This record gives sequence, C-alpha cells and structure tokens, in this order.
Amino acid sequence: MTGTDGASVLVASLVESNSRSADEVRDVTAELIRAGSLAVGTRLPPIRELSRRSGLSTRAIVSAWSALRRWGLIETNRRGGTIVIDPRSQTPSWAERDLLTGSPDYDLQPDLAAALTAGLHSEHLNHPGREYITDRLRGAVTEAWPFQAEAYMAASGGSEGLLLAVEAAAPAGTLIAVEEPVMPGFLDTLADAGYQVIGIAADEHGARADSLAEVLDAAPSVLVLQPEGGYSCAGSLSDRRAAELAAVLATTQRQPWIVEDDAVGPLADAQAPSLGQWYPHQTVRVRSYCKAFGMDIKTCVIGGSDTLIDRAIRLRVHGIAANSRILQNALAHLIIDTDAAAMVDVARSRYRRRRSALLAALIDRGVPARAGPNSLVVWAEVADETGALIDLARNGINVGSGQRSYVKHAEPGLVRIAVPQLLDSPQAIDELADSVAAAAGSVHREFLG
Repeated sequence: MTGTDGASVLVASLVESNSRSADEVRDVTAELIRAGSLAVGTRLPPIRELSRRSGLSTRAIVSAWSALRRWGLIETNRRGGTIVIDPRSQTPSWAERDLLTGSPDYDLQPDLAAALTAGLHSEHLNHPGREYITDRLRGAVTEAWPFQAEAYMAASGGSEGLLLAVEAAAPAGTLIAVEEPVMPGFLDTLADAGYQVIGIAADEHGARADSLAEVLDAAPSVLVLQPEGGYSCAGSLSDRRAAELAAVLATTQRQPWIVEDDAVGPLADAQAPSLGQWYPHQTVRVRSYCKAFGMDIKTCVIGGSDTLIDRAIRLRVHGIAANSRILQNALAHLIIDTDAAAMVDVARSRYRRRRSALLAALIDRGVPARAGPNSLVVWAEVADETGALIDLARNGINVGSGQRSYVKHAEPGLVRIAVPQLLDSPQAIDELADSVAAAAGSVHREFLG
C-alpha cells in the first residue's frame, strides 16, 4: 500500500469513527494495522498533514503514535517517517524500562514550552527581592488545597519539599513516625540526617488508627502521612479514617507536627482529605508536580502551618534561597491550563490501565499482588525476596525490594514494580507477569566455598 493510500484509509477511518481523543486515534489505527488495512511497510502521513486532513489536534496524534510505538505497531525514523511494522518482530526490553524508581512516562507529560513562555511573562521578572511563592502560583493552588492553609511556599521538587518540612518540624536526632510503605530513599535520608524512625501501619483506608495510637505512646515529634497513597499497597485516606486519626490525635498530650506527602499530585484519581481540617496550625501538605508535569519544572508547593512554612523558608540557606519566578509561574500555568490538564487525564488513565493490567496478569498466574487506587507501584508476593530480585535481574528486569520500604510492619517476601513505564502491550505485560511468577518461587541460598 502506498503512502497516499495509507493516508486515505487512515483519514477516512478516523473521520468515520468521529475519533477525537488520543486513545480513540490509537485504537482505530491499531485495528487497521491488525486487520491488515494498513499493511506492514505502509508509510503513515506526517502528523501535521494528518491533523489538517482529519481535523484532529496534533497533541492527540502525537500521544496516539507514542502508544503505537510502545505496542510495537509502528516505528518512526528520522528520514523515513513513520511506518507500520510487524509486531511479532518486536521483543520488548524491560531493561530499558524503569520498573524500580517510578520515573514517569515522558511521552505522557505536557510540552513545557508554552508553560515556560508563560512563566517569562511576569511584571516582576528579574526584580530584586525574593518571592517564596508567586501570586500566580498561590492563586493556582489555593482553591483546590484540602484545608485552609495559613501560608504557602515553593521548593525545588517533592523530595526536597518533604525533607524541608520534616526538618522544619523537628531537629535531627528526634523521633519521626512515617506511614508505611514509604520511599526507600526517604528512609535512607532520614537515617543519614540522624533521625530515629518508627512505622505506622496502613490498610485500604489509609494509616490505621490503632497503629497511630500505639506510635503516639512513643511521643514522635513528626508524623509523615501519605493521604493520596502514591506508594500504597492498598488504598488512600478515606474521610472516615481521617476523622478517626484526628480523634486519636486529640487524646495525646503532646501534639506532633503533621507532614502530609502528596507525591502523585494531579495524577491522583481524587484528592484525599487532610488532617489540616482538624489541625491547621500544625499541618503542612507537600504537593509534588514532577510526575505529572516533568522533572524540569523543579517546583513543589508546601502549604499549611505558617510556623512550619516560616521555618522551612529559613532552612533554605537562611532564607536566601527561593525558586525562580519563571519556574513558579510556569507551574501555575500548567496547573490551570486545559491542554496540560488533558495530558494529565491521559496519563492518569494510562497509569491506571497499566496498573490494573499487571495486577490482573499476576493474579491470573497465582501471584498475590495489590496496589492502592493512586499507587504508582504494584506489590507482588514472592517466596524469597532476594531470590526473586536476583532471578528477575538475570532477565534484565530490575524491580525494588519490599523490605526497604518498611521500618517495622514489612510482610515477608514482597517486591515492588513501578507502574508508569509499563508497556501498554498485553503481550509484554503477559511476558513480564510470566517472569515475575517464575521468580516468585525462587529461593536464594548462599554457601561459603
């Protein structure tokens, strides 16, 4: 089939099906390829030409093409354009996918060019003085903040913001309580900084009230909670559980500071409640946008207690450091921009689908697996964690240790598999699930020679 014929078939099918979204464009094109209507070797029209002839947005086509490339149905060469290929010749390489740290799928993030341009349009650009949060960024986040924050500030990404909030709440050497499971890097950093750490157990409704009550007996200075459950095995914080936690806190004589880690930000299906509704003077929420909008936006928002915000500002080089106005206003643009919101919707839907597909495939193979509704991690049970990690690594599949995400309440034999860069191909998911199922029974034994 010639390029012209291929373009005509594709345009006619897209118009006839009234396709508009990236998913619809992807599915129509994939069906044409699998049915042979777009044969192997067919050259697809350039994106701008296809946009002009079909009335589709270039953004929808770019997103659809990215998915089809991951499915092994098309490939794009710099000189040869985009052509249909034989999916049977494509063997996915999990070694090229980040299944360990949870890096986002970069194809599902908005183009930052428009946001950065918007960030440059500021009447205060290059003026002396510091803006710990610009008016535009404050205005963009205030309405959707889960409680009435007393103050806001911007920091350079969610990890820095989380550590700043903890350090503002308590000096090194004090006791910190964290909701489990938690990012291993955060636990490592707390240990390096000299904090003592205890764990709070969680279930499908969030941090458990009985576990919090037990932890409060040890008088921690700070509670670090994960209401959205971006790393959860089971769920996110429910309204009822939030009220139960607030009631438990009301019974303690020494009230701890509360730091809420919202690592998924706009990617969450729904915003979880905050203990700031009951304790606004001692709570801050740290909202990260990197997974939704990209690492180079380098800006998170901390909102809540004015005491903690003031301390956090002074911790950043004695108040000298402040985020670039350009980056702050670029983030403000992304938060309110409809095109960026549409891309986040696509990413949220795609991540949900990938998480569900892997969970179903593992469970179908007899591997107990679970994840919360906002979680960017799938947790799979294995007979021996070390044996499973070694076995998977031998096959080029690098996943995470379950034990390293817990302080106290770890279950024996867990591995964590990051969701964002999973492939959309059912065949690839089946192959990954087969590998995990095989590794789930591996037992590692060490012998001295």
